[in-house]
Amino acid sequence: MLINIRNSLIVVLGIMFCFAAEAKTKISDSLSIYGKPKYLQNFTNFSYVNPQAPKRGKITLPEYGSFDNFNPFIFKGMAFSEGINLTHESLGYIPVDDQTSVYPLLASKFEQPEDKTFIGFILNKKAKFSDGSPVLADDVIFSFNALIDQGAPLYKIYYSDVDNVKKINDYHVRFYFKKGSNNRELPLILSQFKIFSHKYYEGKDFSKPELRPSLGSGPYTISSFEVNKYVELQRNKYYWGQDIPTRKGFFNFDTIRFEFYQDTTVTLQALFSGSIDAREEYIAKIWASGYDNKLVKKGTIVKEEIAHSNPAALQFFGFNTRINKFSDRRVRQAIGLAFDFDWANKMLFYNQYKRIYSLFSNTNIASSGLPHGKEKQILQKYHNYIPSSVFEQKYELPDNSSIEKQRDNLKKAVILLNEAGYDFIDGVMTNMETGEPLTIEVLGNSANGASFTRVMLPFINNLRKIGIKMTFRNLEVNIFKNRLDKFEYEMAILSFRLSNLPGNEQREMWGSQSANINGSYNVMGIKNKAIDAIIDGLINSTNKENYEAYVKALDRVIMHEYYFIPQWYSPVERIAYHNKLKHYNTNIKTGIDIYSWWIED
Repeated sequence: MLINIRNSLIVVLGIMFCFAAEAKTKISDSLSIYGKPKYLQNFTNFSYVNPQAPKRGKITLPEYGSFDNFNPFIFKGMAFSEGINLTHESLGYIPVDDQTSVYPLLASKFEQPEDKTFIGFILNKKAKFSDGSPVLADDVIFSFNALIDQGAPLYKIYYSDVDNVKKINDYHVRFYFKKGSNNRELPLILSQFKIFSHKYYEGKDFSKPELRPSLGSGPYTISSFEVNKYVELQRNKYYWGQDIPTRKGFFNFDTIRFEFYQDTTVTLQALFSGSIDAREEYIAKIWASGYDNKLVKKGTIVKEEIAHSNPAALQFFGFNTRINKFSDRRVRQAIGLAFDFDWANKMLFYNQYKRIYSLFSNTNIASSGLPHGKEKQILQKYHNYIPSSVFEQKYELPDNSSIEKQRDNLKKAVILLNEAGYDFIDGVMTNMETGEPLTIEVLGNSANGASFTRVMLPFINNLRKIGIKMTFRNLEVNIFKNRLDKFEYEMAILSFRLSNLPGNEQREMWGSQSANINGSYNVMGIKNKAIDAIIDGLINSTNKENYEAYVKALDRVIMHEYYFIPQWYSPVERIAYHNKLKHYNTNIKTGIDIYSWWIED
């Protein structure tokens, strides 16, 4: 009897605790890291799209490089990623005008307790893969584990704060966080990975590149392709999500065809001949003078600049700091003094560009001036691991606007090299300890190398003046990628797209733990205790003020370490397109989102 009473008491207490736990768990239609989400529960579509856009027609777009598989989530091979993102969906969607919030996609509801120890996703029961099978919790769990265990190295780092994943029922899954983790961004991050079909991959190796498109739940399916020539996608007429608010107004083309090219300049004539329908322009000279023809003057082809509020693409000359000669900050800074952006912008770019001045140029989270307030307090914790200039000098890019200033910068470069143990021997800058001349090989790739040749020549000439021999090599895209993946380079022309909401990905890009992992985004091999600690603080910030202070501290340290030579950016995105294409005019700086465009008769 006593045993029965005790067991009954345990059951009752268990039920009470269960109710208490449920009372502390909130189920909502959206999640926001800071403040309230922009869009209310009953919103019908995002304000920067046209919900009445007609769905019709075919668009042909250029794609660059080559591909040998359809799995961009693994390390091996050269995957076709653009189209795959159209065939697979994620659990939630983050709009361009509310970057700190996520809204329903495959998940119809989000679940989170007050103590933020897990994030739950309640799946939309209407969500289907393209074969009509439902998207279930098993698919979510399989996808997460496949990315961690067999995907590219970055995923293991990106999701490192996840302790375990639990299936509550077929339409409910939870991601539990590691004890002590205070990663506020993690729920949004977990809402963004693509979901694959568990049943499709039964008996298959996820890590193996294959030229067979996997089963997806997105608005398009790959209908035909020819390796390195084209990929064609067909809109799924039975796409389950075409009427949900986060998809209303998007994906309006019946067919999307990607034609592959090895050089961006070739696609200009492809646009004029009608072989492609739209083309982003990356070369200032062509934008200024290459569209002076009847098609543009008549309005058959529209030439447009579209403002964006995204962080400027971080384009730069990156140093491989694993190599002894580039492990010294003074050497890196000296080489940067010889790069003459002012001349390039005037003579080559028609003054269309601005110099990249931060990891987060074109945003309000870029560091500036001298550190103060919370940011200074953060930096002082790590003063033994960061340059004193972080506190004493505001970060400034070299001014080469006159011959006199160019000479002064080269003199400063020589002084820095002398301090690092270099000096002239017969006019050659030489390491006085080893006797080795200071030489530099810079790698570019065929997608951008031709246009960079003009930029490199004066850079090479300036370095020659101080006894440094620089050579520039332009490689095929796949060879270039392989060299970077294996860190077999000295300097390289690189470009990263950074998030509006910097978070976990900063570990992958700048953190010590990714520096020696082949294929990681930490191509430059950065290992810095202060940077590691600041990234941890950024990720674990509990309020907006602290978060922004950590972001600026990270920015300031990296820029003062001269791991790279910043290049340039444009505050607008440039596109030319045939006038059958239309897009919604809005005051929101969305940049180019071709998948919200449509075709008019």
